[in-house]
Order: sequence, then C-alpha cells, then structure tokens
Amino acid sequence: MATVVAIITSMVVANATQTITAPNAAFISYNLAANANSAAITPATNRSVLVMGCCTTSAVGGVGQVSLQHVPSTFIQWVGLESWSGAVITSGTNNAAETHIVFIDVFHQVDIRVASADTIRIHNGSAGTRAGNVTLVW
Repeated sequence: MATVVAIITSMVVANATQTITAPNAAFISYNLAANANSAAITPATNRSVLVMGCCTTSAVGGVGQVSLQHVPSTFIQWVGLESWSGAVITSGTNNAAETHIVFIDVFHQVDIRVASADTIRIHNGSAGTRAGNVTLVW
C-alpha cells in the first residue's frame, strides 16, 4: 500500500508545475477639478487586474478596490469593495461609458468608471478639486 501511495504522489508532483513571474504595475496620479475626468486608462487584456484607488484629499480621503477583467472590444467586468463609508460589494459587466465601477473617496463622489469597452477612467463628481492615485497590478 505504501508503494502505491508513493507512486501516486510522485505522479502528482511530476505533473504539477508552477511558474512565478514578477507582477506588472501601472501607477496613475490624479488631481481633478470638480466634475472632471482623467485620461482613459487601458487595463491589461484577458487577465485579472487588481485596481486599487485612493483619494488623498484631506477630510475626504478613502480607498476602494476591484479585481477587473478587460475583454478586448467587448466589455470590462469587475468585483470588489467600495470605499469605507457605506462600503458594499461592487460588481458588474459593461462596455457603456460612465458606468460606475468603484468609489475611492469617503463621500462616494470620486469613482473609477468605464470609459469604453477597452478603457476605464477616474471621475471627480464632487464640487471641489480631488487628488489621489490609482494602481493597476497584473
């Protein structure tokens, strides 16, 4: 019996492979006037992308994150967590501009949105200037 277990274990180990690669990342800073948008951001395609955003403006700061997939010329899909004040799960699949993805400030006025089937952007829907950053890791 021990021989059979050893053989099966050896077969499983022989077939298991692991490839470790260094992650890629993109860091985008923003400083947006009221009701302004950032430039379009194109996430990596056909792979999971961790999108983390924060607002660093004093008294309105916050942080939110989603795991996102960009299917080229088709849609963007995501699941994650809104900023801490009233934090809820956010999820969806869409290719329509202005579709909300995740809030990244305390008052849920600064968010990451779908810009097109292939891009996202940061939107400041507040009445004042907001600053912060968004990091994509894939």
